[in-house]
Amino acid sequence: MSERSLKAWLLSPAILGASLLASSPVLAGVSVTPETESKTWEIATEEASQLPTSYPELTGSQPEPSEPLAQVPVNPHSGGIGPQQQMGQVPVSELDEPVNVDSSQQLNEYFQEGRGTRKKQQVTSVSQLSDVQPTDWAFQALQSLVERYGCIAGYPDGTYKGNRALTRYEFAAGINACLERINELIGASTADLVTREDLARLQRLMEEFAAELAAIRGRVTVLEARAAELEANQFSTTTKLRGEVIFFIGDTFGDRAEYTVAGGPNVDDSDDPTQSYFGYRARLNFDTSFTGEDLLRTRLEAKDVPNLSRENLTNTLMTRLGTDGGEGDFILDDLYYRFPIMDGRGQVFFGAKSLDLDDVQDPLNPLQSTGGGSSSRFGRYNPTTFRGPEGTGAALKYQLNDRIRINVAYLASQDDAPDPSEGRGLFDGSHSAAIQVVFEPTDNIALALDYNRRYFREDDVSVSGGTGSFLANRPFGDNPTTSDNLGFQANWRISDSFEVGGWLGVAWADDKPSGEGDDLDATILNFAVTLAFPDLLKEGDLGGIIVGMQPKVVYHTLDNLEEEKTGIHIEALYRFQLSEYVALIPAVFIITDPEHTDENDTIVVTTFRTQFRF
Repeated sequence: MSERSLKAWLLSPAILGASLLASSPVLAGVSVTPETESKTWEIATEEASQLPTSYPELTGSQPEPSEPLAQVPVNPHSGGIGPQQQMGQVPVSELDEPVNVDSSQQLNEYFQEGRGTRKKQQVTSVSQLSDVQPTDWAFQALQSLVERYGCIAGYPDGTYKGNRALTRYEFAAGINACLERINELIGASTADLVTREDLARLQRLMEEFAAELAAIRGRVTVLEARAAELEANQFSTTTKLRGEVIFFIGDTFGDRAEYTVAGGPNVDDSDDPTQSYFGYRARLNFDTSFTGEDLLRTRLEAKDVPNLSRENLTNTLMTRLGTDGGEGDFILDDLYYRFPIMDGRGQVFFGAKSLDLDDVQDPLNPLQSTGGGSSSRFGRYNPTTFRGPEGTGAALKYQLNDRIRINVAYLASQDDAPDPSEGRGLFDGSHSAAIQVVFEPTDNIALALDYNRRYFREDDVSVSGGTGSFLANRPFGDNPTTSDNLGFQANWRISDSFEVGGWLGVAWADDKPSGEGDDLDATILNFAVTLAFPDLLKEGDLGGIIVGMQPKVVYHTLDNLEEEKTGIHIEALYRFQLSEYVALIPAVFIITDPEHTDENDTIVVTTFRTQFRF
C-alpha cells in the first residue's frame, strides 16, 4: 500500500474520532470532559498560516479511495396507529396504531452529503447557524468541521439543533459525509487545507480514542447484520401486521325472558336453557401506509361467539355481548383508507367494508373497546347514534381548533351498497348520515353532541342497534323506517385513576310503509352513567362500572306498545394487564325487568375474557 493510501486510511478514523467529540452528549460509550474536549480541539484548529503550504507526499499516483462506513438501509415506514387520540393514531385496544415516518426524513434533511445537494445546504461559516453561539462548549469543534473541512450542513431553516438527540443513522451519515470530503481534498492535493501536521494531529486523536473507535465499529457491524436480517425476513416495507385473539368463557343465570312484546308469553317456558360456553375471536390487521401519515386498513377476522339473544337462550337483546356471531371462518372484516388533508387538521375516510359510525365519530366512553372494555353490547356507547346502516361510504374528521372537532359521514349498508337492484345501492338502500361536534373545554373534560338520520329498508330494521327491547329495535315490525337520532356525551377525568361520564340518546322513529297504512311514530330513549378506574392496581389495568337504561319505547302512536316498566342495566368489569401482550378481563352485567316488563325475571350474564395482542 502506498504512503498516500495509508494516510488516507488513517485520516478516515481520525475524522471519526473528531466527530465523536462533537456528538459526545448522545454517545453513551464516549465520556469527554469540557477540559479534554477544549484541549483536543485546540490542537485540531490551529491557524492555517502556521502550517506548511506543501505536501509532497500527496503528489504522484491517484489515491486509492477509502471505503466509507456502510449506511444501514432505512425503512421509510417502520414507525409505530389515551383518552382522545390524535388524528394519526388508533387506540391499541382496537389494534389501530398509527404508521409514522421514521428517522429517514430527518437524515435527508440534515445530512445532504450527495454532491448534488451539498452546494445547496452546505454552510461556509458557523455564524450561519442561528442557534450556535460562541459560548457553546462544542463551538470550536463545530467551527473546525464547518469552516475548515466543509462536511457539516445545517437544517434548511438555518439551525443546527445541537441539543437534539443523535441517532446512530445520523451519526453514520455525518461520518460518511466527512470521509467523502476528506477524500476529495486528498484527491485534489489541497495542500493548504490538509497537511502532514493535520494528519499527525488527527492520528494522535485516533490513538487516544482507539478503544471508542473499535466499539463504534463493532456497533456498526452489528447494526449492519441486523438490518440485513430484517431486510431478508421483513413482511413488507409498507405494511405492518397486528393481531388480537380473545378467548370467551361465559354463562347466564336466571330464567330467560318470557314476554318480549305486548301480550305473551312468547315462549313455552321460562327455564334457563343456557349452558356454559367457550367462544373466540381472532383478528389480523394489515396496516399499510404509503406516506407515513395515511392508513389502509385490511382486517381478517374469525370468530364464534354466541348471540345470547336467541329465543332458545335468553330471548332478549339486552343480553347481547360486545361482539358476537360468526361461524369460525376467516372473512374480510375491515377495508377502508384514510389520509390527512389541510396540513393534518383533517382526516378523510373512504370505506368499502366495515367503515362504521364509531370509526368516524368519537365515543367518549373509556370502556368502549370490545377487546378490553365493556363486555355488553349496550355498555360501549349510545346505540342509536353509533349504530345503524354502515360499512361503505366516506367521512371527514376536522379539527377546527385546539378545542373543537367536527366529524361528518355518509355511510351505506355494506350489504346494499354493492347491489344495484331497485331499493338497494349506495343511496336507495339502508344508510346513515351523521354529524358530530366534540368540544374539549379543558384537558380533562370532553363533551360531544351527536346527530344522525338513518333509513332502514324493509326487512333490515334495527333502530336501537340490536340492544334494548325487541320493540325498541323494530317499533313498526319489518316496515321501512326512518329515525332522527340525537345524543349527548360527556366524560370528565377527575384524576389519573378516576373518570366519570355517560350519555343520553333519543330516537324519533317514523314508519314508512310501502303501501297504504297508518303513519306511525315512536320515541325511543336510552341513557348510561360510566365510572372508569384506569391504572387502579397497576399501570395498564382498567376497572369499570356502567349503569343505565337500554333503549325503551317511551312513546308510540299505538298506546298499547308503550313500555311502562323500566329495566336497568348494571355492569362491572376489571382488566388485569398481565403484560403488554396479555390481559385477563372478568365481567358481569345484570338486567332487571328484561324487555322492560316486570313479567320477566332478572338475568345475570357473566364473561371471562383472555386477550392476546401482538
